[in-house]
Amino acid sequence: MTDAAAAAGATSEGAAEEFAVAVTVRGYETDTQGHLNQSVYLQYAEHARWSLLQASGIRQSTMVDRRIGPVTVETTIRYRRELRAGDEVEVSCAFVWGEGKTFRIEQTVRRTDGTVAAEVSAVCGLLDLTERKLLKDPRAAFRELAEDPSLLGLTGD
Repeated sequence: MTDAAAAAGATSEGAAEEFAVAVTVRGYETDTQGHLNQSVYLQYAEHARWSLLQASGIRQSTMVDRRIGPVTVETTIRYRRELRAGDEVEVSCAFVWGEGKTFRIEQTVRRTDGTVAAEVSAVCGLLDLTERKLLKDPRAAFRELAEDPSLLGLTGD
């Protein structure tokens, strides 16, 4: 897949079809054992999240102008297989919607041969940057901002 490859459309509101970005593990991202440093998995996940937002038509500057921003309130990483310098991976990203102020983002870091290296699950929200509180309906805000909300797993009202 390309750096911002995306599957078009969503099956139903709740989870979008897979979106993924390609990343090559760089030597300076590894630890003394030669493994990808644990904190870098979070950076890869964040890169995929912002790439998905951008692919849907949401720019970071637009969010700042509207005084809202995404926040993560909890993250779980399940390490499955090691990654080493030079490994090529795809980092998927899918929004999973429920009710209320938070939503989940489910991600998989997968080698190009299909081997799952890690699974990342995050509980997130949209923060009102003035009030410093989570928006009550993040889905409505994302629908308003996105040119293609289906990439975020959002269908029409």
